[in-house]
Parts: sequence; C-alpha cells; structure tokens
Amino acid sequence: MSEQQLSIQTFPLGAFQTNAYVLTHTGTGETIVIDPGMEPAALLQAIRQKNVVAVLLTHAHLDHIGGLNEVCALTKAPVYIHPLEQEWLTNPDLNGSSRWNLPEPIVCERAEYELEDGQTLQIAGFSIQVMHTPGHSPGSCSFVIGRHCFGGDVLFAQSIGRTDLPGGDYETLMISIQDKLFELDDDTIVYPGHGPKTTIDSEKTFNPFVTGLLR
Repeated sequence: MSEQQLSIQTFPLGAFQTNAYVLTHTGTGETIVIDPGMEPAALLQAIRQKNVVAVLLTHAHLDHIGGLNEVCALTKAPVYIHPLEQEWLTNPDLNGSSRWNLPEPIVCERAEYELEDGQTLQIAGFSIQVMHTPGHSPGSCSFVIGRHCFGGDVLFAQSIGRTDLPGGDYETLMISIQDKLFELDDDTIVYPGHGPKTTIDSEKTFNPFVTGLLR
C-alpha cells in the first residue's frame, strides 16, 4: 500500500470529543472505522455510502464504543478488540457507562474477533500491525499502518493517557510508550483518541510526561 492509497478522516464525537477515525483504501474503496464514539451522527453520515468492512477498537471505555451499536447496525461490519476487554462491551460497569448519567448504559454485542499482540491484520487492502499497549486500560491496543499509528488513549500530543480508571496502571502505561510506541520510526504520525495528531519524534522531544523515560 502506498501512502496515497490511505484516506484518513477524523470525527471528534460526543462530550468527550473522542476521535473516531475512518480509514478508506482509495484503491479498493473499502473502509475501516476505529473507535466509534458517542453521539455518532456525523460519523454515520460519513460512512453511509462507504463499504465498511471492519471496526477496530483501541479499547472499550464508554466514549470509544458509544456509537458502536449504530455503526454495526448500519454496516454489519465485524468488530475487533483485545480479549481482556471483550466483556467490557457487554458490561456497563466495566466500560464505565453505568457511572455516568446517560439515557441508558452502553451494552454492545461481543466482538467477532479478538486481537493478539504482534499480529498483522490484512483488512481492506491494509497491513495493520497490532500492538498491545496497556496502561490506560488492560486491553488497550495500537494499530500501525505504515507510518500511521492509531493509539487510542495511550499517548497524546504532549500528554499521556490517564491511569486512574479501573484497570489503569501508570508503570504499565510507561512501558507501553517506551517499549512499543517509542520503538516506532520517529516520523510515525500518532492519531490519539483525543486531541490533535502528533509524531513520535515530537513526543520524544517535547512531551513533559516522558522526561527521563528514554533510555
């Protein structure tokens, strides 16, 4: 796949402004959705005429799966998630939605496919490297396509994912950043779960939360 064949659209959704990503292969026309968040109207409109063949979840916190049911109903696409968070899809206490004043808790179907660290997915004409990057949540995963990394809530522009939620762990998060994300090429573009995109080099250089992390 050449860089020119990957089209990336970003949709900040809901009160959490969670980034949902729509990846389309301009050659095959096939599309992948990453993290369909809450209040997904704009996302649904964008994919209505697309051939969505997969939904990838970086993790299963409520703000990253709030629009999953609507996307699946529209596209019939299979869902991929790490096995440590498979049950989070069906359990509002685990995905956090029971703790918020929502019209109703978020309950989704179990995902069709479970992810493995180090595997390569062949979907929509893309080769997608799966990296298990826990710390923000136990089953957090990052998806790497060429020089593009969709990392969920692990690493942000000059910030890092929170670790005070159930299943979070600061030391584990730091290991994921150092041993997984910071091993990527410096020019790799990071597309986080919230906020603007950044690069590995920029975070190595300017992120105050990783000062002293580099070996």
